[in-house]
Amino acid sequence: MALHAVVGINWGDEGKGRMIDYLAREADLVVRYQGGNNAGHTVVNPLGTFKLRLVPSGIFNPGTVNVVGPGTVLDLESLDAELEELRERGVDVSGLLVSERATVCFPFHRDQDAWEEDRLADQPFGSTRRGIAPVYGDRYLKKALQLGELLDRGHLRRRLEPVVAWKNLANSALYPGKPPISLDAMVEWGHRFALRLRPHIRDVGTTLHEADRAGRHIIFEAQLGALRDILLGIYPFTSSSSSLAGYAPVGGGLPGGSLTRVTGVMKAFSTCVGEGPFVTEEFGAWADGLRQSSGEFGVNTGRPRRIGPFDAVASRYGARIQGATEIALTKLDSLSGAGGLRICTAYEIEGERTADFPLTHRLERARPVYEELPGWSEDLTGVRDFAGLPRAAADYVLRIEELVGVPVRYVSVGPERDQLIDRGPQGR
Repeated sequence: MALHAVVGINWGDEGKGRMIDYLAREADLVVRYQGGNNAGHTVVNPLGTFKLRLVPSGIFNPGTVNVVGPGTVLDLESLDAELEELRERGVDVSGLLVSERATVCFPFHRDQDAWEEDRLADQPFGSTRRGIAPVYGDRYLKKALQLGELLDRGHLRRRLEPVVAWKNLANSALYPGKPPISLDAMVEWGHRFALRLRPHIRDVGTTLHEADRAGRHIIFEAQLGALRDILLGIYPFTSSSSSLAGYAPVGGGLPGGSLTRVTGVMKAFSTCVGEGPFVTEEFGAWADGLRQSSGEFGVNTGRPRRIGPFDAVASRYGARIQGATEIALTKLDSLSGAGGLRICTAYEIEGERTADFPLTHRLERARPVYEELPGWSEDLTGVRDFAGLPRAAADYVLRIEELVGVPVRYVSVGPERDQLIDRGPQGR
């Protein structure tokens, strides 16, 4: 039995997609267990460059079964379009399995998300306006619909009618002047896309249970990172689901499963998309140059990512709450030629120094305490062995490993699948 989670250590956008594409070559199943189409994974492999939204990053490996679990929220229109894009580029998606228990994100959830961000004006949460928060909220209010329900048109209408009435009542008070939701249009939308996705809809729990009993290698794929987790992240500037490895078996459809391996992914520098405190954020020429050279823009939103030196305080916290057993450090190659480097080793908050990651309201007042390290100028993209790295680059990785407290097993030196150094299970 091998249950393996690949998760983000920081704010998301760490490079999980490239790691899962690499690791999936040895996996029997890859399971997406939370989130929606609000964040994406970029994968570069011999087939080309792909920007995935809901489809698991193991889809490019013909021998791997890919599963979208019950902990996800599905914009059916977006998923249908994503599958069509992959088909047009020669990717076989016929084996994709989508949980009948996954929550459906309707167009009215997208509208509500956008209207609420507009209402908040200069105090937004940084939502991607994809409807994620409203639909997760509805799930816990027991007013959401599961994907399998949409295949029965009559049932769909009966279930949706009181939900639409409730939404229209709330929207008229919160967002006056906005058009009401049409029940007929939502029934048509839901049933039409459910029928298009029907070949993929399954009771994935049974599939996973049987695979687990047979000792198959199952990878659980997270969206976003530890610091965006709804419970332990920088609340309220978080996602609306749990991005932690501990939730993976539940959200994936295998409750009771025990993880044996957790690969935590983080960049060699810090980036962040969206609102909320970001202690090492920098502006100016250094930040602009690194952002451009490393392509730091949101996969789905296109928004420029906030950027700064590596934050060991946040990363150590993220690794701990993820239960990481190993680290994959991505984009080390992007730091070539960046000059002298800094690592944030502590925060100073109102005159006190701490190495612990605090609550959000204190984090907003934190200032970074830096340690300086020498940089390097050599091109790393052709290096495949840790001993082949320039001394300064190797020392930088080892210092990060020491500060985070988890072995750095993988070091990414480029976006291609094989541009990776594997240091072995113990990271040495």
